[in-house]
Amino acid sequence: MTSIRASDGHSSGPSRTTRSLRRLLTALAVTAFAAAAGVVVPAPPADAATNQFRGMNWAVLGDNFSTGTLVVQGLSQSDSYATVRAKANALYDDMSTTMGVNTVRLPVNTHTVANTTWWNAYRGAIDAATDRGFKVILAYWEDGAASGGRITNLAAWNTMWSSVTNTYGSNGNVYFEPMNEPHGYSSADWRNVAANWLAYHTSAVPGRVLIGGTGFSQDLRDVCNDSRFNSTLLSFHHYAFFYGSMTYDAFRSHIQTRLGNCASRAVATEFGAPMSTGLNYGDANSTDNFVRHIRAMAQVMRDNRMGGTYWPALGGKPGTIGYDWYSMYSLSGSGTDLNLTIRNTSGAERIKYGWGDGSTTPPPTSYRIDVRHSGKAMDVQQPNTDNGARVGQYAYGGNAWQQWQFEDAGSGYWRIVSRHSGKCLDVVSASTADGAELVQYTCGSGTNQQFQMVANGSYFQLRARHSGKCVDVPAASTADGVVLKQYTCNTGANQQWSRTAV
Repeated sequence: MTSIRASDGHSSGPSRTTRSLRRLLTALAVTAFAAAAGVVVPAPPADAATNQFRGMNWAVLGDNFSTGTLVVQGLSQSDSYATVRAKANALYDDMSTTMGVNTVRLPVNTHTVANTTWWNAYRGAIDAATDRGFKVILAYWEDGAASGGRITNLAAWNTMWSSVTNTYGSNGNVYFEPMNEPHGYSSADWRNVAANWLAYHTSAVPGRVLIGGTGFSQDLRDVCNDSRFNSTLLSFHHYAFFYGSMTYDAFRSHIQTRLGNCASRAVATEFGAPMSTGLNYGDANSTDNFVRHIRAMAQVMRDNRMGGTYWPALGGKPGTIGYDWYSMYSLSGSGTDLNLTIRNTSGAERIKYGWGDGSTTPPPTSYRIDVRHSGKAMDVQQPNTDNGARVGQYAYGGNAWQQWQFEDAGSGYWRIVSRHSGKCLDVVSASTADGAELVQYTCGSGTNQQFQMVANGSYFQLRARHSGKCVDVPAASTADGVVLKQYTCNTGANQQWSRTAV
């Protein structure tokens, strides 16, 4: 994050130094699902999408540039792992409830990871997120091992990343961003540094690595066109203060241009605007530059099915040192009983619109999903919105918990999302065993929430990506309430499904 924001009218405190102003001036100088009804086995789109990232940056008060350990707002360096985890869960609960957040971007640096006591505690924020199905983006900030947008101590940087990737490389919900805003490098030099990082840190799966654009991560075109990054995601930043005043249309064109041809692999890991001054981000005719920017950014994200992590989630109290007037939430409470309140409802709604929400376009088509042998519908049992609620068969009654939406997970696989709860069909505990139950769970990137629709005449099987096994009504029962399970695929009608738009 580039800390100083033009014309904010607030003191940013000693943590926002002339380094940040220089970064801003440099930036200014440099720049002078809807499945078709009736199609049984849908084909994936030509491009992927990243709108599964609905996120927030959880940052240090005042920004993450530090030559010490990173302690994000709401935590204390004296906190234990259990306390960090409890605090994180309290915040994640409110982020999820208020805006449907499912991703958090967290900072790391060499001092944080080298401080074993704090790193072991800080990991509670990562683990709390991934255990609930959130995605976590771990991004490196300058800390002394980097200065002026360049890595100055490669050994320390690589040692840190080896520790992080060796710990979390096998966790499918953790993503790695080698460097935040590599503005000290030429395009060619940065791409070489990033390519070397990929070659060195082999425990980091390329599909879960986000390579920042050139400059302040604000231009993806060169990185997009470099074949060494064809398998990675890309990290993109865009702020109004990077560029000065523009019309809505100019902002929209500018953002789209800098995404190049890789919007389908881009995540807007930083973007934001004031949320504490009462701006109306729902006003399409606004002449305010911040409103025009956020409206344009959200529209480009929506057009390209891009995800993003808003900067920042929390930002202190007005009038205090380090206060960030861009912060989406105000923080209240004490101890582990922490609570978040949205500062600007219109701003929150516009961000959600960028993620794909909103009533200005038709909602995704919902379907009833019926099993062939009994004619009964896939149904969330009880019903409730809890994680772990079982999914079974039941006579169709037109209820929302018997209606499902299909979200493209790429490569011919789909997430199957309950209209009632917004949660995903899930093979419990990612089990590969015959007889593992089907439940609903907060949507994540796990392959136990991804299903292939394999045609069998006018019906299809639902094959779980992680196990290759099929969604099955046990013993071909026709009774209401029978819980669905996965079993080795066969020709039984109790593994054959149809869907009907409702």
